[in-house]
Amino acid sequence: MNAFPPFHYFLLAILLLIAVKAPTNRSTEITKNSHARRVIGAIIDSTSRIGKEQKVALEMAMEDFCEFSNQSFLLQIEDSHGEPIRAGLAAIALIKSHHVQLILGPCTWEEASLVADIGNKNQIPVLSFADVTPNWAIEQWPFLVQASPNQHGQMKAIAAIVKSWEWHQVTMIYEDTDSSVNGVLPHLFDALREAGVRIIHHLSLGPLTTTNSLSKELERLQRGQCRIFVVNLSFLLAIRLFEKANKMKMMENGYVWITTNSMTSLVHSIDASIISYMQGVIGVRSYFPENEPHFQDFYFKFCRKFALKYPEEKNHELGIFALQAYDALWSVCLAMMESNKVGQQLLDKILLSDFQGLSGRFQFFNKKLAPGQIFQIINMIGKSYQELGFWSSKLGFSKTIAENVTYNSSMRNLGQVIWPGGPWYTPKGWTLSTTAEPLRIGVPTRSLFKNYVNVEYDLLENKSLFSGFSIDLFKATAEQLPFYLPYNFYPFNGTYDALVEQIHLKKFDAVVGDVAIVANRYKHAEFTHPYTESGLVMIVPVQSKTCNKAWLFLKPYTNAMWVLIGAINVYNGLVVWFIERHYWPELKGSALNQMITLLCLAFTTLFSLHGKKLHSSLSRMTMVAWIFMALVIMQIYTANLTTMLTVQQLEPTVNDIETLQKSNAIVGCSRAAFVGKYLVEVLGFNPKNIKNYTSPDEYAEDLINREIAAIFLEISVAKLFLARYCKGFTTAGPVYKVGGYGFAFPKGSPLLPSIIEALLKVFESGKLRELENNMLASQVCMEVESYDEIPSLNTNSFLVLFILTGGTSTMVLVIYIFHLDNYSMLVHKTIWRLMLAVIRHWSHGKKWFLRRVNNARISNTTETIQL
Repeated sequence: MNAFPPFHYFLLAILLLIAVKAPTNRSTEITKNSHARRVIGAIIDSTSRIGKEQKVALEMAMEDFCEFSNQSFLLQIEDSHGEPIRAGLAAIALIKSHHVQLILGPCTWEEASLVADIGNKNQIPVLSFADVTPNWAIEQWPFLVQASPNQHGQMKAIAAIVKSWEWHQVTMIYEDTDSSVNGVLPHLFDALREAGVRIIHHLSLGPLTTTNSLSKELERLQRGQCRIFVVNLSFLLAIRLFEKANKMKMMENGYVWITTNSMTSLVHSIDASIISYMQGVIGVRSYFPENEPHFQDFYFKFCRKFALKYPEEKNHELGIFALQAYDALWSVCLAMMESNKVGQQLLDKILLSDFQGLSGRFQFFNKKLAPGQIFQIINMIGKSYQELGFWSSKLGFSKTIAENVTYNSSMRNLGQVIWPGGPWYTPKGWTLSTTAEPLRIGVPTRSLFKNYVNVEYDLLENKSLFSGFSIDLFKATAEQLPFYLPYNFYPFNGTYDALVEQIHLKKFDAVVGDVAIVANRYKHAEFTHPYTESGLVMIVPVQSKTCNKAWLFLKPYTNAMWVLIGAINVYNGLVVWFIERHYWPELKGSALNQMITLLCLAFTTLFSLHGKKLHSSLSRMTMVAWIFMALVIMQIYTANLTTMLTVQQLEPTVNDIETLQKSNAIVGCSRAAFVGKYLVEVLGFNPKNIKNYTSPDEYAEDLINREIAAIFLEISVAKLFLARYCKGFTTAGPVYKVGGYGFAFPKGSPLLPSIIEALLKVFESGKLRELENNMLASQVCMEVESYDEIPSLNTNSFLVLFILTGGTSTMVLVIYIFHLDNYSMLVHKTIWRLMLAVIRHWSHGKKWFLRRVNNARISNTTETIQL
């Protein structure tokens, strides 16, 4: 905005015709008269409480400064009666008739804009008390200065209050003036947006708003859902609003009213009859130090003078507006005392003001008074109000303003607040509309697993039927709400992204189903907490660990065990042969024959040699221990091998996605889910290698036929898939973190916090687990437990057995040897015979080999001659 509102054009044209047109001559005249006296002009509204306080404060400021400086100043005050045209005429009179060097006031932007233009054309600085001065106005009128704090800090305080109680939506009630529309609302909107709060409705009121129209507007608000109202109205209009709201029972339980400085800073002037229908209102007002001696002295003098000047006013206390006027006049007097300059020089001197005034630090930034950093929070109670605490823009909330005080980010720490209607509990800030229709809840029809969402059409009743885990969970959540929530389900045959987008398009009020919480869907809606596990898993076929392995028969025992079995058998056979060799022809003959017989004896003991044929008791003793060991080992071997072949040990066909990508394998995912995009953009799969499916049976069939190597599912539906096809598939690889399933609602929905709280109650009551168990139990194939691989048995398991049979054979051998008379002769003879037999067989073998070679040569020669 860079020009006047339309209704000001006509007024400005008239005033400019009356105004002085020669600023240079006017400046010269002022300079000449300034040596005789210094004249300061002021424009106030004597019909308002603010104007009355300002007039008394300005007069006191002039008296105090003249006494302080011992210099002569003249204060000329004009009355605008709150009308812009009168404010403009007052400015002309001050300049033309009273030759003022500067103008203070007025209080509203509508008046200040006219005065600023007149002052600028005459090079007269104007210090406006309006709460808002647009930036364009300061550029257009260089002699305009805002002598009241910026509203941005106050709006941040209101946003902090709303955020403290976890309210998400507010209704703004403001006065239809330029200052509210162009100043207050943008600041409040920005502050609330930073706090995550939305202004969902605006109610504009004007001074000419009738009682009938006010009632209609409040009835419209009463029918809505939002119960948090931020009021930025002038004092008298705000009084009318609360009086009417009280009659309409809008000052009762469930409602929250927050007022801004324009109303709250005048609560000291309200009598008990008016406060009676403002019970529970929260107010924000500018803070000023009341404990300093200078303020205390000024306070008592002000009350006395105000009572004498305005006896019709019942309350004589002062507010921030009086203190701001007092400080502004002091800054002007200080500038004029130090310099006789006028116009731009005087303005420059004023802008350098920096002192501790009654209202706080008085200092200008960019031709605006430094914004307030501290605000007081009050609560209307009984016949007056209670001071709850303070809010600082840098530190937060505190109960007092002092050193070493504790600050908090939430207003809850200030103590108990009395809300409208007197409840001790905090209002939730919204309610169901009295005329609202049931919620329109969209439900997906493309759910891969009907256990979650199943939509069927009943031809007899001509309606859709909704069932499944998600539907049952939402119904259980609605039952936990502290109020009745009407709703209807509506089928949606489209993608899940398109379904969530319907909320943003206001075709659905919510979405219930197996809808994953992903980032791109937050553009259109907000979600509850996930009610399923979060994650994406890979499912692949399984294969046996033991099938088709050539050396499976060796698996029951370890390699060391097989070596020990062979060694103990050879040793036992050698002992039996050594003892029985003279009694059995089979144990005699050549050395080669005896070696072969010895090996056969070692491994066929149970079948080729029986205990009753043994002649020596010592060999029978060895055979008993040997047979006992053999029986035990054979039985355990048979049992372990049977177990390995009977119990199916399975392993995944693929262990990681890298294997899939290297082999260029085809993988599957749901057509309606976000998984396909995740596989391409995050996991790096080729889009051509991704196949979409619409049913779990198609998944299973293609996995079994090896048309696809793996499928990717959310954990929640992966459990259902494995429960249905538990014997053929398993999960493999890591779990990829993605959002679980949640219910979707519009952004900033006042219903969402209550739904989340109710959903948590369902979690904590065990109802969610019960629904999950029922869903999984409904699957025909129960999930198979995973078995660890059956280990091979080692020597430690048979150590005692080997010691028994080996020790027995050794003992028998020792006894037998020491009972032989011809021990030495027998040993040498036996060794010699074995050596001769080996040499003889080696010689015969060599002759036979040479004879075969010669025969082959003769045969080849004969064939060559014939050819």
